[in-house]
Amino acid sequence: MEEKRPADDDLQRLREERLRELEARIQGTPGGGVIEVVDDTFREALQKHPSLVVDVWAEWCGPCRMVAPAIEDLARDFAGRVTFGKCNVDENPAIAASFSITAIPTLLFFANGMLVDRAVGAFPKEAIKARVVRAFGTG
Repeated sequence: MEEKRPADDDLQRLREERLRELEARIQGTPGGGVIEVVDDTFREALQKHPSLVVDVWAEWCGPCRMVAPAIEDLARDFAGRVTFGKCNVDENPAIAASFSITAIPTLLFFANGMLVDRAVGAFPKEAIKARVVRAFGTG
């Protein structure tokens, strides 16, 4: 029986990563990446993305920096099904005001343009994933 080498694991991981990137590109979100959500294009983003999670954050916010990698991972995991966006609260006061953002990070979950859930605080990836599944019925 042939022994599995660490290089084989790396190669398999790279193959899976590349496949996710290709699938995401085909389905419209480049690399399964996180989009930027700003005041000027917010309504357009809601129309374009029927399942949208917006991470409201700021550069000076430590907990926001803890949530960012989870959002990026989930954007890849849910590529083609759920779109993830980031909104800098300091640069987009209209969005912050319209959703009464008083603490960050805040995650806003939109289904077909309607706010269906909100999570305030630095949640771990699995907790955010559970909220995504609950909000959009996708796994």
